[in-house]
Amino acid sequence: MFKVFKAFVRKEFYHILRDKRTLLILFGMPVAQVLIFGFAVTNEFNNTKIDVLDYAKDTTSEQLINHMQSSGNFVLNAMLTSEQEMEDGFKAGTSKIIVVIPENFGEDFYANQTLTIQVITDGSDPNNANTLVQYVTQMVNSFKKEKTAGEAPPFQIQTETRMLYNPQLASAYNFVPGTVALILLIICAMLTSLTIAKEKETGTMEVLLVSPLPPFMIILGKVTPYAILSFGIALLVLLIGNVVFSVPVMGSFGLLMLMCLLYVITALSLGTLISTKSDTQQKAMMTSLMSLMMPSMLLSGFLFPMSSMPLILQYIGHIIPAKYFIDILKGVMLRGVGADFIILEIGVLMLMTVVLLFFTWRSFKIRLE
Repeated sequence: MFKVFKAFVRKEFYHILRDKRTLLILFGMPVAQVLIFGFAVTNEFNNTKIDVLDYAKDTTSEQLINHMQSSGNFVLNAMLTSEQEMEDGFKAGTSKIIVVIPENFGEDFYANQTLTIQVITDGSDPNNANTLVQYVTQMVNSFKKEKTAGEAPPFQIQTETRMLYNPQLASAYNFVPGTVALILLIICAMLTSLTIAKEKETGTMEVLLVSPLPPFMIILGKVTPYAILSFGIALLVLLIGNVVFSVPVMGSFGLLMLMCLLYVITALSLGTLISTKSDTQQKAMMTSLMSLMMPSMLLSGFLFPMSSMPLILQYIGHIIPAKYFIDILKGVMLRGVGADFIILEIGVLMLMTVVLLFFTWRSFKIRLE
């Protein structure tokens, strides 16, 4: 009996080792999860872009700016010249934090006067905003110690904090846009790829292809219900976010719906491409999980700041559609921007849609031949 059992176990090992998909699940996913979580799941900040409005423009203020950059946490993005320029960086997404240095900074510093440095952050991501403020405060305190050789200074440098777009630091302002992006991705891309793969797996796709309807109309008919359902669920999530969690829509509601439509088309294109490459539902599910769910949650900037990730993960994050859609949602909903401030994100999503549809058409055409 034991010899039979041993032979059976050996046979199962051979079967597993011959199955590439099983090996990918056993070894590929754990390795990928450890690497992604190890590098992406972090609350530390590196090379965060910072704007400075320096009213003093003296040697001491310049030393403070250089000291903040020396930590590696901040990179000077722009030297502002007026308060009117402050919000432009936030709306365009080029800056996450602004430090305002008061007039006569150097004179008051060495005259043992109490100083107040204003720190303004984008509160649409409250966890990041709080961490950035703490980093700035630490750098200001270390600057004081450096100038006084570690002795207790007779003066104080205080930091006054302002959180734009989310003064209450409500976490819903961050997770509602991210949740909308993930839900649309799951419904449009994952479920679309599964339903088409199911038709191919059961053999009914060939029956549909010989029907009077052209292949394009068949695919369009399969994905249309998911597009309609996606809009309904997106509206439901936005309504819950507004009524229950008081997440506002500061910008144009029409623009917001138009952007949802663009993202839905992009996600549907991605789902149909996956389905053309998958012969079974299992393969479609694995491809969707590996290429959509994990990267969209961890590398899109939804949960963790992209600036803190290694460059290779940042490059991967920039080819994820959810990254650009989350930026669009935060811009329109929380910052009230118009299309001119999100033109880059719109262009990237449109380009992705065209590329995905082209490869879907090529792959579908090859399979028909």
